[in-house]
Amino acid sequence: MIKVSHLTKKYGNITALSDVSFSVKRGEVVGFLGPNGAGKSTAMNIITGYLSSTSGNVTVDGHDILEEPTEAKKRIGYLPEVPPLYPDMTVNEYLDFIYELKGAKQKKDAHFNEICELTKIAAVRGRLIKNLSKGYRQRVGIAQALVGNPPVLILDEPTVGLDPKQIVETRTLVKKLGEDHTVILSSHILSEVQAVCDRIIVLNNGKLIADSKSDQLGQHLGGRAVTLRAVGSDSEIKALLNGLKCVRRFEKNEAASKGSVQEFTVQLDASEQAREEIFFAFAGKKTPIVELKTAEYSLEDIFMSLVSKA
Repeated sequence: MIKVSHLTKKYGNITALSDVSFSVKRGEVVGFLGPNGAGKSTAMNIITGYLSSTSGNVTVDGHDILEEPTEAKKRIGYLPEVPPLYPDMTVNEYLDFIYELKGAKQKKDAHFNEICELTKIAAVRGRLIKNLSKGYRQRVGIAQALVGNPPVLILDEPTVGLDPKQIVETRTLVKKLGEDHTVILSSHILSEVQAVCDRIIVLNNGKLIADSKSDQLGQHLGGRAVTLRAVGSDSEIKALLNGLKCVRRFEKNEAASKGSVQEFTVQLDASEQAREEIFFAFAGKKTPIVELKTAEYSLEDIFMSLVSKA
């Protein structure tokens, strides 16, 4: 549905995007993850035709965003980080304006009723947008993206500035939208991306540094993690771990450490002998291992490891 090929965007001597390529299949919900300034919003603005690229190209359902902008944009609903709202319009007036602007062909009343029901703004349709809460304004922004029923939705930081309840409601809405649309969701909030996306693309310093299904992202670390529980002092266990080449880094789990039994999460390299090396090193120093099991990487672990390498 979306194909991005060798996308580069420069502002003078500053490179916002550097040779970024990826594709999004029909029906996928893909998360754009990265720190502030990573290039997420720049990429979205180019995909939607708001910005031109320095080089590379983008096609939406086979239509080049620069060569066939009208056809490409018909297939996109876009929610920028700051929703493009007119505060002195009522919600109904604003949706009517967007309907005419997009040249939508659906039966207006039925179409608006469906959108407002989906985004849960039916109760405020007659109110001025400037009098709505932040959460409702965000919902109106999503509603305008749905006008015309485009197959692709691009949402840039859809939960920014919302309270916890509104964030949960917006995530639920995005999941629902993903049932019938191709969705690209940009965020720097790790839990948000993990909660709603099937696949994650990680950008950092304008470069694509990871692209995989959410449950496979840990493979980009090139190693694995184990939970180690051993009997001994902090200094003894840390000295043993520091002396092993297979150990990349480790962190003590304070809450799970009790008495003489200490627990550590240990990130290992990819060598198959890593567990054996740990076992024999601890046995050699007569430091008993109570438990040694595979640990799941959190998205935070993966993200920090990826961006620190880039």
